[in-house]
Amino acid sequence: MARVLILLSVILFSVYMTEQAYFLEKDYINKINEKASTWTAGFNFDPSTPKEDILKLLGSKGVQTPSKINLKMYKSEDENYDNLFGRIPKKFDARKKWRHCTTIGKVRDQGNCGSCWALSTSSAFADRLCVATNGDFNQLLSAEELTFCCHKCGYGCNGGYPIKAWERFKKHGLVTGGEYKSGEGCEPYRVPPCPYDEYGNNTCSGKPMEQNHRCTRMCYGDQDLDFDDDHRYTRDSYYLTYGSIQKDVMTYGPIEASFDVYDDFPSYKSGVYVRSENASYLGGHAVKLIGWGEEYGTPYWLMMNSWNEQWGDQGLFKIRRGTNECGIDNSTTGGVPVTN
Repeated sequence: MARVLILLSVILFSVYMTEQAYFLEKDYINKINEKASTWTAGFNFDPSTPKEDILKLLGSKGVQTPSKINLKMYKSEDENYDNLFGRIPKKFDARKKWRHCTTIGKVRDQGNCGSCWALSTSSAFADRLCVATNGDFNQLLSAEELTFCCHKCGYGCNGGYPIKAWERFKKHGLVTGGEYKSGEGCEPYRVPPCPYDEYGNNTCSGKPMEQNHRCTRMCYGDQDLDFDDDHRYTRDSYYLTYGSIQKDVMTYGPIEASFDVYDDFPSYKSGVYVRSENASYLGGHAVKLIGWGEEYGTPYWLMMNSWNEQWGDQGLFKIRRGTNECGIDNSTTGGVPVTN
């Protein structure tokens, strides 16, 4: 009897693990488009993709609920904001503001790993270093070191807390590190990307999640670099109040933003995302906020995802601004780089 129960448990678990993502099917996407007025859904993933594959892409534990907000951690004022003279433009794109900072426009691919929390924070930190040094620093920082060495940040490929990443930057710093197999920087990212093949299938589909890597405390990319000397730091770490997000981005550069993902979001293609009425919750996700604007009367945040350029609008998306859509207005983090 015990063997039968164990066998049934294994079968049920296998079914759960391979449950098809119903929300990627044509009928579901058509229903989204019938009701959505500000955005359009389409095919970003093969409709036969297991639900588990989508859940693996989510990994932020940083979505803040108003009842749990620690106001002491929120930044609302900065003397450098005064340099803006209170002028917040209706439209802003960090890629255009700081054209010399090539990292700002780089769409990442987190691979088969829930490391969105690490890619979004390390990418924003790199952008801010470029802005602060007027382009003297213009390369990626290591998502590899952050994902697998910051044990206080969370659980590596199983998710983490963006605010704790910024706290690590302040205390321990972060080395440089480019994309997978790039050889750039001290510790390049070692999780393989998940591009689509010639038939439109995600190359990571059906494969197990990347196992957490052993933390490496040496430069294996550019071996001419010294591991200890290569670390860059921030002077602080903070959440941003809604009213200070734009000021902080205009002053220092892109930031990290976390939000709740529902089952309509993976199929985003264009427009300003607003959660569908009957969409079901999937998990928390972290992305990079690089700007804002207004589209046909709907204000939005401009976001850079880490699911490669084949997803969404060439790797980017817009989400409604000012209504705390999916918790995003309460859940942005940043830090100011140290440049001396």
